[in-house]
Amino acid sequence: MELPRVKIGYGNGAIGQTVSSADGLLLIAIAGAIAVETTFALAKHYPLQRLSSLEELGVTAENNPLVYKVVKDFYTEANEGTKVYIVGYPSTLTMSAILDKDNPYLRDVIELTRGEIRGIVITKSLEETPTIAGGLSDDVKAAMIAAQGLGEWSTETMQAPIFTLIDGVGYAGNAEDLEDLKTFTNNRVGIVIGDTVKGSVNQAVGLVAGRVANVPVHRNIGRVKDGALKVATMYAKDKAIELSDIATIHGKGYITFRTFTGLSGYYIADDLLATKEIDDYNQLTRRRTIDKARRIAYPTLVNELLDEIPVNADGTILETTAASIEQIVINAIANSMTVNGELSTDPSDANDQGVQCVVDRTIDMLATNRIDIELRVRPYAYAKYINVLLGFTINQN
Repeated sequence: MELPRVKIGYGNGAIGQTVSSADGLLLIAIAGAIAVETTFALAKHYPLQRLSSLEELGVTAENNPLVYKVVKDFYTEANEGTKVYIVGYPSTLTMSAILDKDNPYLRDVIELTRGEIRGIVITKSLEETPTIAGGLSDDVKAAMIAAQGLGEWSTETMQAPIFTLIDGVGYAGNAEDLEDLKTFTNNRVGIVIGDTVKGSVNQAVGLVAGRVANVPVHRNIGRVKDGALKVATMYAKDKAIELSDIATIHGKGYITFRTFTGLSGYYIADDLLATKEIDDYNQLTRRRTIDKARRIAYPTLVNELLDEIPVNADGTILETTAASIEQIVINAIANSMTVNGELSTDPSDANDQGVQCVVDRTIDMLATNRIDIELRVRPYAYAKYINVLLGFTINQN
């Protein structure tokens, strides 16, 4: 007999696709970091709130260039005061090993922070030319699979859903060589291609992370109205972004960067995750939105565990009790998400809160001690494709 518990599963296929808060709390993991005397130890996570926080750890651009760059990029986009964790690991560890849920690396950090982390950003410094497979370091694919496993473990075991953004380490510069991420089912993982440094073996995961930390869960990190990234240059390996095959990189499901005619600066092209196009959670906005709803629903429903449930003569739950549970869940999500504009609602319907919660009234609870609930939240659509018919007006007089 299992312990009393609340179990929440994700429904999929419903969409039918052919500010500074804990919502943006991220962990930056860097393989190839160097310990600094007694102030910066490896395999230990440290909280930061600004770039200058690295000084207290003794971390500089000289002794830890990749750590410094990623954090600097992060605070280029994230507001000063935004909390982020960093953790360094030796160069002997691969990203996939660090992400492996069966290894005591990131799993331990998730446990030690009691599941408060919403997302992981991982990168690795390389001393030697990497072995290339699918256009990237051969460890990137393994890291993607491990990150999905870690995310699923954190969701089910810690009740703390997370996503991971992976540095597309070693991008060789040929977009055609990249593996198509839309053939996978890793809807908790995104891979970044593009950096501020020409020819860099690493990608600008810090910039992407900073934008994620700075926007609400329902906001696409590529939203043009939020303005260009605060950088002067962007490259995909040796080519400037504006001269690179961004259409192919984006078409294969990677998070990359772009420019727009008539606008200055660089923008994130989209927030794609490494999964099929028909997956409801194929973009970071939807992943973050549904995960926030889960984080709210779980403690709300845990409060109902082992409570007395009045039943009808046939053992089914009373209508008033079912309706009460539904309203408790709806109120919890609406008060944390709908009021902040994080769910889509119909303004013409005063009762529409973007949340649906339905308790199954047909289950014999006396026999099963079970309550089945269907919980759905309504995300936003995004203006990804705008078609315009342009012509001259005709004088009808």
